[in-house]
Amino acid sequence: MQFGVHLLQVGHLGTRDNLLAFARRAEELGFHSLWASDHVVIPRHIAGEYAGGGRFPVPPDMPFLEPFSLLSFVAAATQRILLGTSVIVLPMRNPIVTAKEVATLDVLSGGRVIFGVGAGWMAEEFEALGVPFRGHGPRTDEYLEAVRRLWTEEDPSFRGRYVRVEGIGFAPKPLQKPHPPIWVGGMSEGALRRAGRYGDAWHATGTVDPDVLARCFARVQEHARQAGRDPSRILFSVRADRFLRGEPDQVLSVLESLRRIGVAHVLTAFPAPTIDESLEQMERFARQVVPALA
Repeated sequence: MQFGVHLLQVGHLGTRDNLLAFARRAEELGFHSLWASDHVVIPRHIAGEYAGGGRFPVPPDMPFLEPFSLLSFVAAATQRILLGTSVIVLPMRNPIVTAKEVATLDVLSGGRVIFGVGAGWMAEEFEALGVPFRGHGPRTDEYLEAVRRLWTEEDPSFRGRYVRVEGIGFAPKPLQKPHPPIWVGGMSEGALRRAGRYGDAWHATGTVDPDVLARCFARVQEHARQAGRDPSRILFSVRADRFLRGEPDQVLSVLESLRRIGVAHVLTAFPAPTIDESLEQMERFARQVVPALA
């Protein structure tokens, strides 16, 4: 089982010095990857329920660093650790610009990018950005197809309902071939279908219930078979950060239940009032939890 760690992206700890110390220590401790999330703005009134359950936990005026800028910053301070997005809300972003941002990050990081992507859920954020929320699922599929073609085709071409790519060059291509791995997030049936069709991994969130996760991953695999893909090549990842807080034996119990259903990657986080406490949590996890699952 591999472990990723979410960067100190939100709140007062997201400073230059703290991020450098955190990213470098995560790499030294042998973590698999560093991750950043995606919200451009936080609306003051949100009607829907947070995809992770309950109300959205970040206040509108709390600092929330932009993910590609953040990952580019820590890429320059690290050498080996992978850099992922959990997840980019693709349908509220221009897909050609996003493809360029990811390709640039992959080149400058030496081929270390994981492109985590989702359809989004916060209608008010789409509205604030001037992007329609209606049709965000099908738009995500088209955008993913356009991004893949921009990354892999010498003369990229795609015509869809929501995006058109034609008559342009696109360079540089990503360093990773055929392209950076695409990890599809989400628990809806549309997300599971998207993961089966496009994903190199399914990146689940919102639960660590092994029965729920196993059923959903079986759906991902079935969608992959229907799309003519080998389902065994889709990695099973779970964002479990808020479920991994407690004593080591409690954390290990959760992780063992995930490993039994085939989860190969777990994303966690180490929130704390100070950078020293956050680093201490990370070091304790690396020392007490990771070796027990080796």
